[in-house]
Amino acid sequence: MSAYSYAILEAPSTLGLAAEGVERLPEQLLELGLADRINARHAGRLAVPPRQPTPDPETGVLNAEAIASWSPKLADAMEPLLDAGEFPVVLGGDCTILLGSMLALKRRGRYGLLFIDGNADFFQPEAEPNGEGASMDLAWATGHGPTLLTDIEGRRPLVRLEDVVALAYRDHKDQEEFGSQPLPKELKALDLPLVREMGIEAATREALDHLLRPELDGFFIHLDADCLDDAIMPAVDFRVPGGLSWGELEMALRIAMGSGKAVGLEVTIYNPRLDEDGSAGHGLSEVLTAALEHAAR
Repeated sequence: MSAYSYAILEAPSTLGLAAEGVERLPEQLLELGLADRINARHAGRLAVPPRQPTPDPETGVLNAEAIASWSPKLADAMEPLLDAGEFPVVLGGDCTILLGSMLALKRRGRYGLLFIDGNADFFQPEAEPNGEGASMDLAWATGHGPTLLTDIEGRRPLVRLEDVVALAYRDHKDQEEFGSQPLPKELKALDLPLVREMGIEAATREALDHLLRPELDGFFIHLDADCLDDAIMPAVDFRVPGGLSWGELEMALRIAMGSGKAVGLEVTIYNPRLDEDGSAGHGLSEVLTAALEHAAR
């Protein structure tokens, strides 16, 4: 019997970005055969509320009210999958879908977060030049930011700082230039330079050691396509040189899934509109298939 029973949930939100395009991520990966290749059930597609052109005056965040009201709907859609013992594969969308995913788990217990992203996503609204929530999602999920977005259902924080590992981020220059608040010391940070020093296998195993502590009920995987090397994944809206190779990402996912304690995964930020020859989407689909197929054996 398979170790995991996958259910794909489409969450095509662009509420956390000023630009559009990432809403086509689910469609593109499904057209590339992801569901069939990992033997996943299709669990539906969420409707997303309309976007607003300017940031909310109270929070300084684009679509703040919509993000706050939509995130519980994503959590509601995930809960029956979790109840049935399925492994949700949530196809975004931008990174603010993290709030709905972690809310679903916070309703159930204490879960960790493996945050694989090219950016630390810990900006505060006053430092984010466009008010984009996709640069603030990890801050919000850990309780840092406007109450509207950090205390959804009165469950602040959705994940404790000490239950998060940020893996392979490399946006240090942008954090410094725009004045992002630093990652708190309680949050385990394994940035790309450290991953390069340790090697991806050792770094991922160290991350897993932290997330497999007995007080945690399991952990969720956030995967932002911009964790990948810009040379092989140019189809993202905010490009930073460097990043992981296909092989490194596949190894990290295989190790995480092989722990048996991963309870779900979300994929964000890949923008098919920017994938001129389709190679970025094909590579992403191949990596996801390889890692998830391997875990289901």
